[in-house]
Amino acid sequence: MKLSEALAFASEKLSAAGVPSPQADATWLLCHILETDRSDLLTRITFDQDLAAEQLDAFLVALARREKREPLQHITGKAAFRSLELSVGPGVFIPRPETEQVVQYAIDYLRQLPTPGVAIDLGTGSGAIAIAMAVEVPQTKVYAVELSQAAFDYAAKNIEANLAAVELRLGAMQEVVSDLVGGLDVVISNPPYIPDSAIPIDPEVRNFDPELALYGGEDGLDVIRDISGIAAALLRAGGLLVLEHADGQSDAIRELLLNDGWLSVSAFQDATMRYRTITAIR
Repeated sequence: MKLSEALAFASEKLSAAGVPSPQADATWLLCHILETDRSDLLTRITFDQDLAAEQLDAFLVALARREKREPLQHITGKAAFRSLELSVGPGVFIPRPETEQVVQYAIDYLRQLPTPGVAIDLGTGSGAIAIAMAVEVPQTKVYAVELSQAAFDYAAKNIEANLAAVELRLGAMQEVVSDLVGGLDVVISNPPYIPDSAIPIDPEVRNFDPELALYGGEDGLDVIRDISGIAAALLRAGGLLVLEHADGQSDAIRELLLNDGWLSVSAFQDATMRYRTITAIR
């Protein structure tokens, strides 16, 4: 089968399966099987190259998995985040593009400090946020906490692969940060914030993302309530809290934080003009 035929075939199959971006996903699957990038794939298609028999077999297996709405990142084992390439798979939350903007608030704050800062990512998952801070503001001392052993293992692998200076801790955040009280400049988190009754529509989220990373109690704010108290203890006066949250939660979180004594509580929109980030000052 020609590469162009394989791409068209896969795009049609994925479109029929309801995949939101069939052409792009078909392209990434081909790149994964050929162990190449999009530019090289386009060159090979231009020269009317074929898929070898074993490559075609592997491609069809990968395509069948994506047709069942298994996340593309689980099939390739990789997820992009800012300048990073991260290992992901079952048991760890796949980092989303909107979180790339969330971490920017922490990075900007750390860059303007007169001395090297200290930051922590609570519920680090794949390690995306913590690694981004460590790589992009290398003078910063970065900690990361994760409750899930499966996610912790991915984070450890990604920290090592990206040569990031991150101290990773396994356990409940309330239990593993007592030595850091009053010494941090930034606390950041992309916590579970989906209400327990609000089952996600997308099969990729509903069936494959770990529940521990998704659901935050009856109103979705249980973990954020915990973080508010923990962060207040961890941060020095003037330190920054950064939280990602769901669209429609900013007013409730703002009120929660103000009631807890936080200052300069501000909500920010993402690239789609939805309020998805809250920052506050200790």
